[in-house]
Amino acid sequence: MELSTIFIWMHTFFGYFIIFYMILIIGIYSSMLIFAYFYMKKGLRLDKIADNDKSLKMIYSKPVSIIVPAYNEELGVIDTIHSLLTLEYPQFEIIVVNDGSKDGTLQTVIDHFKMRQVHRTIKRDLSTKEVRGIYESDLHPNIVLVDKVNGGKADALNVGINISLYPYFCSIDGDSILSTTSLLRVMQPIISSNDDVIAAGGSVRIANGADVQMGTVVDSVIPNNPFVIMQIIEYLRAFYMGRIALSKFNLVLIISGAFSVFSKKWVIKAGGYSVNTIGEDMELVVKLHRYMLDHKLKKRIEFVPDPVCWTEAPDNLQDLRTQRRRWHQGLLGSLMIHKKMTFNPKYKQIGLISFPYFWLVEFFGPIIELLGYLYIIISFMAGELYIDSAIILTTLFLVYSTFLSMFAILLEAWSINTYPRIRDVFKLIGFSLSETFWFRPLTIFFRLEGIIYYLRKREDWGQLKRRGLSKKEEESKQAV
Repeated sequence: MELSTIFIWMHTFFGYFIIFYMILIIGIYSSMLIFAYFYMKKGLRLDKIADNDKSLKMIYSKPVSIIVPAYNEELGVIDTIHSLLTLEYPQFEIIVVNDGSKDGTLQTVIDHFKMRQVHRTIKRDLSTKEVRGIYESDLHPNIVLVDKVNGGKADALNVGINISLYPYFCSIDGDSILSTTSLLRVMQPIISSNDDVIAAGGSVRIANGADVQMGTVVDSVIPNNPFVIMQIIEYLRAFYMGRIALSKFNLVLIISGAFSVFSKKWVIKAGGYSVNTIGEDMELVVKLHRYMLDHKLKKRIEFVPDPVCWTEAPDNLQDLRTQRRRWHQGLLGSLMIHKKMTFNPKYKQIGLISFPYFWLVEFFGPIIELLGYLYIIISFMAGELYIDSAIILTTLFLVYSTFLSMFAILLEAWSINTYPRIRDVFKLIGFSLSETFWFRPLTIFFRLEGIIYYLRKREDWGQLKRRGLSKKEEESKQAV
């Protein structure tokens, strides 16, 4: 067989394969987006204030321990704690776990909240690194600070679980801020389910560029940094096109580690957070599903789109690379640890739908997309014979990353309206038009790097540079 014939055959095969894959993915995401539209439309009819009041009356038996793992979070941890102190929730404690920070995180919290060292009994439900000291605040009795030997985020969360007093815990990143009703709303499915719901996660929004004062986002503004803008678009697309639909059918394998609540009893039975994996948030959710199905227990894990957690996103290429690489490395790690669940009828919808979906869409997605970009480049270089297929695939990429993003942006503006300015909505839509041509190819390479790290057994979490969220507040102080 001549080389030209082999090339034509291979080119045609890859062309049809990638086009079929993209049509399948677009179909899946379009269905999810339509489902999200009707879900959000139904939610708009609800009186959320009355719903919050009803939950407050029901909630006396479900106090929550809020665990804040902090490693080198000196710039943002005070804002995070202030935001937690403003929460509309009748009974909660705040446990800040300093995971052996090398900056001034520990002393900053001690000084700001007048902390004093105390003796407190530590349960040993989960094995952890050594705790060096426990502090309580003279200003706010519900704030506890734990100083421990560095062991990673998962180990810090396990320490918080051991020390916590209450039957439910909320994990929140040390650089994140909650809206005042966020905890109340994310707890609603747990409150109303008669303990059938054992975990729930909320939406995450990016706070870069927002006006943050005393732990409260007083004005949400779209910044000018293109990396941050593209991540805002990504977050909207991920939450609206994926998690709402997956949650409805109890298919969620990921709820954001930046903001999620769990039943402590079931987490301990499942073994707590895994310290030997990079993606500890996904790994815990998968472990919970697996434990419930192994023991034939009917429990649910839900995503609640309304409660919002604000977090700091990478604003430069290197930090974005580190984040996306470790996300994909963590995804592959969890899928491989529990690979026997894939297509296994024993694990019902998780094994037959969730795992195949995450393998096909989330894991293999960047590999096939890279092949698609290479196919388009080769097709345009090969001449007129392949132009039509290249145009078809380019159009599918645009539909996938641009038009679906635009619908997600409009859905958010219509329902929750986090960014109320019309110009901000048009700014997001304008940037979504460019995603296919620069941002998506970049993140594909970063995610592929995560696969390489996993195959080489490089357990490197990486460190993101924090700049803090109260920039406008600090700027105003400096001006005075």
